[in-house]
Amino acid sequence: MGPGRGKLPPIPPLPIVGEEEQAAPSEEATVPESGRILIPSDPHPNREPAFDEIVPSKESQKEEGEPQEVPESLKTPPKDDGIRLSVLGYHEFAEKLPNTAMRIKTSKFRKQMEALRDLGKPIITMEEFIKWKSGEGTIPPQCFLITIDDGWKSVYTDAFPIFKELEMPFTIFLYKNYVDGGGRALTTPMINEMLESGLCTIGSHSVSHPFPSKFKAAAKKGKEAHLAFLNEEFGTSKTYLEEKFKKPVPTYAYPGGYVTDAMLPVAKEVGYEYLFTVNPGMTRLDTDNFTLPRFIILGNRDGVFELATTFRETAASASAEGAVVQTTKHPVVPEPGAVITNRLPLIAADLSQETEIDPESIVMRVAGFGKVPAVWSEEDKTFSWQVNRPLRIPSCEVSVQWRLNDHREYELPMRWSFRVDLEAAYQPR
Repeated sequence: MGPGRGKLPPIPPLPIVGEEEQAAPSEEATVPESGRILIPSDPHPNREPAFDEIVPSKESQKEEGEPQEVPESLKTPPKDDGIRLSVLGYHEFAEKLPNTAMRIKTSKFRKQMEALRDLGKPIITMEEFIKWKSGEGTIPPQCFLITIDDGWKSVYTDAFPIFKELEMPFTIFLYKNYVDGGGRALTTPMINEMLESGLCTIGSHSVSHPFPSKFKAAAKKGKEAHLAFLNEEFGTSKTYLEEKFKKPVPTYAYPGGYVTDAMLPVAKEVGYEYLFTVNPGMTRLDTDNFTLPRFIILGNRDGVFELATTFRETAASASAEGAVVQTTKHPVVPEPGAVITNRLPLIAADLSQETEIDPESIVMRVAGFGKVPAVWSEEDKTFSWQVNRPLRIPSCEVSVQWRLNDHREYELPMRWSFRVDLEAAYQPR
């Protein structure tokens, strides 16, 4: 049996939707207080359409004597088959720009994809996902689906070569106004090349990637104006992508994860079957197809990826630990994500690249110990602490923080964690 692991940290609030107007998606926007991600409390709601006085139901349009569809409320909902799917969501990739919530360094993304490969759990295609959810097929008990939102050019320049090398399928959720949008946007030839590879599929991400304020403003204009706005964002985007790329588009990702009950009948009416949120969680066979969860992988929060790759035990499979992929600004020991057997390790950070550092300001904190008496070496510019009592937890988190000369504010802390193989540590030598 491998080493255990401490309790995983909760996923932080996702800074995805915002209020500012801009041509491209926001990188650092925050969820507004009055427009937080909404998910219906009932996972299998039998809702009356919000606009049924405007949008006649399909049943009301059928001729007398024509076969009637079975109402949704009378259909037998699917039963949980024990399969768990983790849907990963990414946005932008760049090696020379810093990690942010919506952007991840290409080298870090590569490490994550290699970690998925090493876990030995398949990455399925969107087609396989749809067949499973529709009852026409099955998928492995524990597997992944990779999605990317918006349509940044770096999907083609940075991520696509990695997908090709590792032979991993992926889906891009495109919004109409950003296709061929110039600058950092994907072009039609780039998208076509990825589609022709057989690895890529596309879904819709609306027409204009509207922020919640746009939806709320449309709703204030009355039901007819609200309905017209929703039909434009949901319907026009679907028609555009299908006509331009000659591919069916049954999937949709809510921009910023913002979803309201009023959107659902419109999405169904225009032909979407599977709609994805940004709410973290595993997808089950009986998960509502219109509010599917996703783990949005944040470039500046390593713990989300570990959580997204951790599976609990079900009737179909045993529990499985997630992948630890971490990066630090400077070299550290033990290395991020390393598994050690020594319960009294040396913990150190090489800060030789910080030429303006104030040595007296450096602080190291270690889980279970708090602030520790680490020592600065002027010779090799390292800050280190020899653990003085045996580590007793399977996962140890460390943070190091400092100020620069003549600065009052501290720099952002450098955080990492490593694991302790407690069983091996207790073995006689």
